[in-house]
Amino acid sequence: MLGHMASYDAQATRRRLLDAAYAEFAQYGLAGARVERIAEAAGSNKAQIYHYFGSKTQLFDAVFQQAIGEMEAEVPFDPYDLPGYAGRLARLHERRPEIIRICTWQRLERSNGEPNPLGVALARSQVEVIAEAQQAGKLADRFAPGFLLGLVLHIATGWAVVSPEYAAAIDVQDLDDRARLIEDAVRVLVCGSGHS
Repeated sequence: MLGHMASYDAQATRRRLLDAAYAEFAQYGLAGARVERIAEAAGSNKAQIYHYFGSKTQLFDAVFQQAIGEMEAEVPFDPYDLPGYAGRLARLHERRPEIIRICTWQRLERSNGEPNPLGVALARSQVEVIAEAQQAGKLADRFAPGFLLGLVLHIATGWAVVSPEYAAAIDVQDLDDRARLIEDAVRVLVCGSGHS
């Protein structure tokens, strides 16, 4: 019984550290994050961070993997409905901006390092199912599968990462309207025509 409680406490501590790190890294990135703040927010100490995660960089990797897992769980990839997928992804990033912030910090601060294996695996699986859909004649093959995925992702996430100046100047403020326009843009990309 004591071993079970210790295991539960360890899992709870690890979870608190991961949650605190998620908020810290989303706000400050890898370079700006402070392990002292993470430990304090988790009601723990720096030694526990190193015990459970090894280093600040490995903790960031765990947070990035969590963000990818959440994105995949909340917006399942559907190669047969890329417009709908893009709209759902855009809505997710509006609702949960910390996910796109973590992904942006990964791109900015880890671009010279090894790519995250979970992120690579996810992208490869998406490229593979796009290729299968194209080979089956269910999806236009005008663009190579990987390039098409990149275009869809950039259209879907573009609004979430625009500058404050551009955001202030645009004339589409309603989130649902933006998501519908994103769906239309991807529909034009994959089918050659939109709804409007």
